[in-house]
Amino acid sequence: SSGIKQSTGSSGINAEYGVAVYGGKGALGSTLVHHFKSKNWWVCSIDLGENSEADANVIVKGDTLQQQAEQVKADFAKACGEDKVDALFCVAGGWAGGNASNEDFVKNTDLMMKQSIWTSVISANVAAFYLKEGGLLTLTGAVPCLKGTSFMMGYGLAKAAVHQLTKSLAADNNGLPDNTSVQCILPVTLDTPMNRKFMADADFTKWTPLSYVADMFTRWTEDATSRHPNGSLVKIITENSETKEEIVPE
Repeated sequence: SSGIKQSTGSSGINAEYGVAVYGGKGALGSTLVHHFKSKNWWVCSIDLGENSEADANVIVKGDTLQQQAEQVKADFAKACGEDKVDALFCVAGGWAGGNASNEDFVKNTDLMMKQSIWTSVISANVAAFYLKEGGLLTLTGAVPCLKGTSFMMGYGLAKAAVHQLTKSLAADNNGLPDNTSVQCILPVTLDTPMNRKFMADADFTKWTPLSYVADMFTRWTEDATSRHPNGSLVKIITENSETKEEIVPE
């Protein structure tokens, strides 16, 4: 059965900009879908569940990476019709902790790999075939995972893999359309309802509003000159409720 759901009943992109959000049901993803729809962009959500605001939904199915990738690509092609998208934002992910002796270490590592690595690999594969030339692909890393993270080993290795994939996708012979810009955002803490629930005593002035990311992605989509150099790992740093972008040095 096809995993695609069209809200409009017709396939193809009939808007000034067409974008895809992988993880379109999550806290950041649903904020992005809502923001892009408010600008009358065409939006496809790719996730395990449907985002009713999106123009099209690709529902991820399958137990292996290959099954998921083949199904997402096939359904995404149907959603786009003959068209290609301007940008693909991979904001899927999740968090789990544990060191090497933790009883959930292996289970959590497996989950982190599925949530961060699989989604990034599938996003890169979709972008290779369905992104316009000069388009934008963003992946999602994490600042702490530039170093060792003993208290969250599975998360750390998954995000480190995303950082490395970003560099590969920006290197020569990467298989992406000409002049694709690949950016990996590295938030510290995003201001989501789940983070507020579990870190209620934290200093929220150091948390990045989801609206900042939505505005930044909009800017990068509309104005190629506003993008950081290809393959950048872009830290999103918030201090005293002021947010700035800072590139990790090579």
